[in-house]
Amino acid sequence: MADRVSDFLAQWARERPDLDVAPMAVIGRLGRASELMSRGLQDYFDEQDLLHGQFDVLATLRRSGPPFTLTPGQLADSTMRSQAAMTNRLAGLEVKGLLERRTDPTNRRSVLVSLTEEGLALVDRIVEGHLDNERRLLAPLTRAEQDRLAALLEKLLAGSGDVARQ
Repeated sequence: MADRVSDFLAQWARERPDLDVAPMAVIGRLGRASELMSRGLQDYFDEQDLLHGQFDVLATLRRSGPPFTLTPGQLADSTMRSQAAMTNRLAGLEVKGLLERRTDPTNRRSVLVSLTEEGLALVDRIVEGHLDNERRLLAPLTRAEQDRLAALLEKLLAGSGDVARQ
């Protein structure tokens, strides 16, 4: 079964048979898959009255462990987003009562961001549905294929300089 990327690959093959378009096949499919997965993830978060990026912040705080507190810089770094994007996400989540910001008592120039009880309960409740949604999105692949794809993507990302910090 062919995908939509196959259409433009066939056009290039017809128009420029001298070109090796194998890189377009990979990059085009990575981009298309990212677009479709992002849309599928946001559909679930829409049901939860959250943006995907807001869930990322809540999940990052949750997986940091008790006391579920990080600085805005640590959050930006962990979610791979800019400080400006983080400021907007934090403001939206604070308005919803899901997190709180306060001055660090050990460093008055620093801010700490913590999950509220509501935020902790919400992220613990919706993470299971989020995982179910991700399983649904990946259902065309067997578990072995998912594991292989994850390993290949890890190799690609690490080889591109996106290496683990631990």
